[in-house]
Amino acid sequence: MDGSAGGGLMINRRRLLASAAAGAGLAVLPPVAFARADEDARLDAILTRQFEADLDDAPQQATSLGLDVGARAGQRGQLADRSLAKAEAGREEARAQLAELRTIDPVALSAAGRLSYDILGFQREVAAAAADFPWHTANGWRRTPYVVSQINGAYIDVPSFMDTTHPVKTAEDADAFLARLEAFSAALDGDTERSRHHAGMGVVAPDFILDTAIRQLTALRDQPGADQAMVRSLTRKMTEAGLEGDHATRAAALLDGPVKAALERQIEALRGQRETAVHDAGIGRLEGGEAYYALNLKAFTTTTSTAAEIHQLGLDQVADIQSQADELLKGEGYTQGSVAERMAALRTEARFVYPNTDAGRADLLAYVNTEMDRVRARMPEVFARVPTSQFLVNRVPPAIEAGAPGGYAQGGSLDGSRPGIYFINLKDTADWPRWTLKTLTYHEAAPGHLFEGALALQSADLPLYRKTVGFSAYGEGWGLYAERLADELGLYEDDPFGRIGYLESFLFRACRLVVDTGLHSKGWSREQAIRYMTENVGDPNETEIDRYCSAPGQACSYKMGEIAITGLREELKARPDFDLKRFHSAVLDGGRMPLTVLEQRVRSAFA
Repeated sequence: MDGSAGGGLMINRRRLLASAAAGAGLAVLPPVAFARADEDARLDAILTRQFEADLDDAPQQATSLGLDVGARAGQRGQLADRSLAKAEAGREEARAQLAELRTIDPVALSAAGRLSYDILGFQREVAAAAADFPWHTANGWRRTPYVVSQINGAYIDVPSFMDTTHPVKTAEDADAFLARLEAFSAALDGDTERSRHHAGMGVVAPDFILDTAIRQLTALRDQPGADQAMVRSLTRKMTEAGLEGDHATRAAALLDGPVKAALERQIEALRGQRETAVHDAGIGRLEGGEAYYALNLKAFTTTTSTAAEIHQLGLDQVADIQSQADELLKGEGYTQGSVAERMAALRTEARFVYPNTDAGRADLLAYVNTEMDRVRARMPEVFARVPTSQFLVNRVPPAIEAGAPGGYAQGGSLDGSRPGIYFINLKDTADWPRWTLKTLTYHEAAPGHLFEGALALQSADLPLYRKTVGFSAYGEGWGLYAERLADELGLYEDDPFGRIGYLESFLFRACRLVVDTGLHSKGWSREQAIRYMTENVGDPNETEIDRYCSAPGQACSYKMGEIAITGLREELKARPDFDLKRFHSAVLDGGRMPLTVLEQRVRSAFA
């Protein structure tokens, strides 16, 4: 947040206090009220200052939020510093931020202040604890020992960001695009430096992870600059904005020159690591790996559940969901074989699969867009507040699709001028038979991620540090709850195969609980994890298994979050005053938060 935005927050608070004093006799409030107001103000000042300091180091986030203007305009031409020195400084900063936050007396806070303290306090505690692992890397939703992998690194993030997020509406924007490409090689070299440093501590990704990363890096290196999606995007955006200049030619030259050289250095480093890499998939093999996994489970699930407890919960959930799916499949005439075998056969039926061609991909995207419009029209039925911003569906950039997840969402800007985008991986349309697409849309777009994220960003009541904070169990739990809500809204009526897709999605996330904990706590091999997924959900998705290996613990957040949200709703439905819109407001209006904090907040809303 820039200085003017911070000033705006303080002005609003002064106006609020002045208004309250004039209308309610603030001068005669008891001393405890003044003490709470003072401590709330001190907490807000600390969290605002920390947010601004973090944003100083995150120019891409500043652009994503639309805050790279005014005093922050220079950030539009910058990329984040990914050097080893910066990473080391970040570890000390995480400890310092927690220490500063702990100078606050939580007992002296108002209810609203205590909520912010508990939310950001959890985040700060996890970050400070992670600083004790010198090889820990936090990058967006990824918490990983591996700086460069098939899902992590500047080579993944920067091309997608430049293609989809960097604005090109003015000549200055186009110049900033080139400035960021000039910084791309340094970002790559920073990753390479840290990766080598981690390898020196014995932290090297498994051989299969390195193989995929090297393939993707090589593909990016070998693609001519002029053919890369981000350069084509630059050309298109300049044309739409009526801008002239040789920026596309210069951008291609940067990619073909210094960026290509930096990619070659990174490939060389990873090839060196590949020579000594092992095939063991889990992080239990690393010194401190067990403790690190426990911390990641805490960070991703925002609960105190152990790996053993999560593993058993997953086994129980798999059995229950398979029983439900069995009945649906039998109802459609699929009676032979296990649930997984029947679902696998259903995936290959020609009537459900789009051609793996550009035309087939276009038809698939058109179907998804139609479904997204249909579900958004139903949202006022169950939500008191709905976002006004636009949602888009895009294909995952082909250059990174080999290692990318099947689908993911990217939130829009604070002012709504840049829409939220839901990305679908279309490297092979057979990955997405038609009966799976409704559920994916409900999860990623509405009422899932883009819907929830837009409500947070557009909230008039939340400070920026609350609008932008993220917790995987809350976000992914909501995405999975959104699938359940769509079923309850009747969006699968007259579409039994769509409802089978919904149950397959839940089964898939339940299997994740088993597989993630199996890999990182029980010593499962990659092949054992693939076999479990094949035998229980019918999809031997190696890309997904490799993702769990590279981001240990994150796969557990989905079902753990959904179980918590659904459990809260079922608990409160017994009350005579229960109202679904009121429940959704209690869950969503406070922004993202740890599940333990969410439970307290929602229960108090119905107290």
